[in-house]
Amino acid sequence: MTIGVLFVCTGNICRSPMATGVFRTLARRAGMVDAFTIDSAGTYDGHAGAPASLLAIEAARRRGYDIGDHRARVLTNEDLAKFDLPLAMDLTHLAAMRWMAPRDRQDRPTLLMKFAPEVGIEEISDPYGGPARGYEEALNLIEAACIGLLAGFQSEFKAARSG
Repeated sequence: MTIGVLFVCTGNICRSPMATGVFRTLARRAGMVDAFTIDSAGTYDGHAGAPASLLAIEAARRRGYDIGDHRARVLTNEDLAKFDLPLAMDLTHLAAMRWMAPRDRQDRPTLLMKFAPEVGIEEISDPYGGPARGYEEALNLIEAACIGLLAGFQSEFKAARSG
């Protein structure tokens, strides 16, 4: 059985595909990728089927993350019933996910930045339409949070193996 991790942003063409690429790569490097089902979605349907934005692909590639095969999709109620850990990039995504989630899962969606409390930032700003620097800044936050997220899972797995 795998742990379902779902990254959610607005159009599913910038932040959430970058987060998926980062977390998948970190999990692979840690030898844990098979422990997870990793995906992403967006709360807005206007980009469904589109690839990640070129600036997101380039920023990710420069750091060793491949998101070139990504295609945007819309968040569904079924996603929120299926995934164990739906992670929002900002408070609007969090509100949408909690509203859409089945009643018994409304407390599951959380902000991705919760896993990098040392950064002191709650939300990851949307870089779409802005300069390349915005994608790099978003990726800095995503990396910090994904490192913290994976470290938490590593601790849980280690504790479970220890008994």
